Amino acid sequence: MPPLRLVFLGSDPIARPLLDWLAGAGAAVAEVVGVFTQPDRPAGRGQQVRPNAIKAWAEARALPVRQPERLTPEFTAQLAALCPDLGLVMAYGHLLRDDFLAVPRLGMLNLHTSLLPALRGASPIQTAVARGLRETGVSLMRIVRRLDAGPVADRERIPIHALDTALEIDARLAAACVPLVARCLPLLARGELAFAPQDEAAVTHCRKLTKEDGALDFARPAAELAARINGLFPWPGCSAALGPEVLKFGLADLAAGLPLGAPGAPGSVAGSDAEGLLVWTGAGLLRLRRLQRPGGRMLPAGEFLRGFPVPAGAMFASRPMPALLVPPRPPAPAATH
Repeated sequence: MPPLRLVFLGSDPIARPLLDWLAGAGAAVAEVVGVFTQPDRPAGRGQQVRPNAIKAWAEARALPVRQPERLTPEFTAQLAALCPDLGLVMAYGHLLRDDFLAVPRLGMLNLHTSLLPALRGASPIQTAVARGLRETGVSLMRIVRRLDAGPVADRERIPIHALDTALEIDARLAAACVPLVARCLPLLARGELAFAPQDEAAVTHCRKLTKEDGALDFARPAAELAARINGLFPWPGCSAALGPEVLKFGLADLAAGLPLGAPGAPGSVAGSDAEGLLVWTGAGLLRLRRLQRPGGRMLPAGEFLRGFPVPAGAMFASRPMPALLVPPRPPAPAATH
């Protein structure tokens, strides 16, 4: 059986391990014949316009690249000209019209970084960690008109460990796409890949994150605060004011079994141990393992405290923490991926 002619649609470097596999060992299963990605945009501190990682990957292999601001009929015709058997979408960021979705012979599939039906929406990686889940994964689904609501063919699961941040989980999910696609594409090519509807009773939705999501309320339990800090690193990042300074946090956990006496007020510093700065919360002791001052670097706690001592009794200010899950959305006219 000849390789499937595959058009990839995506804009985020999370897809690079999968694309590298498709260009190597996976080439016998599917040949990438074109790439659709977001237009070049300013990035970094200098706000220089640069190609994203997916465009750079495609150009290095002399593949056709399309970068529409929106998917007009012109780009539907350009997709059709590639004669694709399959469209594979991951973190693309465009509304996909019905005429565009209908072009590939075997349809359009999407890789979504959660165990659907959990965490449909814009921030499944960060939200999974920030809510203290112990497992997440990648789901391969058909695209339908409702956001992330299509039937699912298969899932690849990964664990979330206590000291994982969204950064580690992003990398682990990127790698998890490879075995998932490797076992599904041959079945799809033979007409043997089965899709099952999602359980609508188990659906949860996450939303696009903002800088305000980095607020911390120290009256909440330490385990909840640690998960929030880890899940929102590196962006938007959690922070709290300590007097005139606003400190950012890059890694945290629950400190248990330390002989520190009666709990202090939520947000008050209890001291430090070999691994981090210890802060009282509404339930338990929070250990801040990585910290950063404005204009500085994110540092391990020991190194940070040598340059910026924080005495016991110092008080972090609390702020209300926005909810990361949102009510289900009404059916939309098209699906964003």
